[in-house]
Amino acid sequence: MSFVKKIFSVFLVGILFVSLPYSALAKPAKKVIDYVALGDSLAAGQTPYREMGSGYADYLVDRFEQSQYTVGFTNFGVSGYTSMDLRNDVLTKEIVQQQLKEAEFITIDIGANDLLIALRNPASIPAAFANLGMNLEMILKTIDSLNPNAKVYVMGYYNPFPYYPDDQQAELLPLLDILNQTIAERAYANGDTFVPTAKIIEKHYEAYLPNPTDIHLSKEGYQIIAKEFWKVIDKSKN
Repeated sequence: MSFVKKIFSVFLVGILFVSLPYSALAKPAKKVIDYVALGDSLAAGQTPYREMGSGYADYLVDRFEQSQYTVGFTNFGVSGYTSMDLRNDVLTKEIVQQQLKEAEFITIDIGANDLLIALRNPASIPAAFANLGMNLEMILKTIDSLNPNAKVYVMGYYNPFPYYPDDQQAELLPLLDILNQTIAERAYANGDTFVPTAKIIEKHYEAYLPNPTDIHLSKEGYQIIAKEFWKVIDKSKN
């Protein structure tokens, strides 16, 4: 190739590059989404040492942002919340309803406190499960009526008492199974996604539940829960 042809080729490539539209050269724009977390102390971020920090919902926001999302995040998690508390919020609080209407993604963890309260009076446990099922059904149906396009993910619970003696474990674990079954059935019946967490947490109780006298997760525990949510969200978000 002659020197003149080489110069012409470089000049032509330069013209083509300059003529490309800016949109073809710029980085892809981040997708903007709204995410609402509903639930109890696990969404709120209570630590194993009675402090407030980042819960799984906060770490889930990190997962979205790492995947090039710009996230509008609202966390309505409240320590001690029962399914009735959450039902009342979803049915009556305008600020909650407005955020739910705008959300593309919604996560829920609720029901553990229903069971913990019922354990004080074991005779009330069957009624507690029945009420949880009805409350969760109303919560999910109301969310659908407010925002039928939102993707809703409902969390199952891990064993919060792994350090209890074996005889107490034998009594408590079947109740945990019923709790998760109740939550899963309501989620599936409403066309939503159930996110189990028991198996992943039981792999490393010492790391994820470091305080034997407290049921709340460590930072690593919340992060692994967020990862479990992300696994199913990542498959269905597009």
